[in-house]
Amino acid sequence: MAKKWALTKRAQYLIVYKSGKAWVDSLIVIKALPNELEFSRYGFSVAKEVGKAVVRNRVRRLLKEIARLTSVKPGWDIVFIARPNAAAADYHQLKKSMEKLLLRAHLTDKDETLRVGVN
Repeated sequence: MAKKWALTKRAQYLIVYKSGKAWVDSLIVIKALPNELEFSRYGFSVAKEVGKAVVRNRVRRLLKEIARLTSVKPGWDIVFIARPNAAAADYHQLKKSMEKLLLRAHLTDKDETLRVGVN
């Protein structure tokens, strides 16, 4: 994921946490806030309660790859927060969960998601 599309500073995360709207699932929480840019920026948060470093890094890598392949409307700062159940989930479960939340948040078009190949 390119640097310009990443939330890199703690202050950026705090703004999204404080002012953003949240959508919750059993595996992931999404917090989103409009950013007035021509592209969307992403952040990933995986707490120690999810598991040890190897597990946390695996979950973070999976979430990054799913976000990279998913078409999202431009102009949003989005933070994906992994919940403890995400440690036991596989790629397809996380993908289904993320796409469901993005649809509920109206951050992606249903037609675009179906074109990518969601079952």
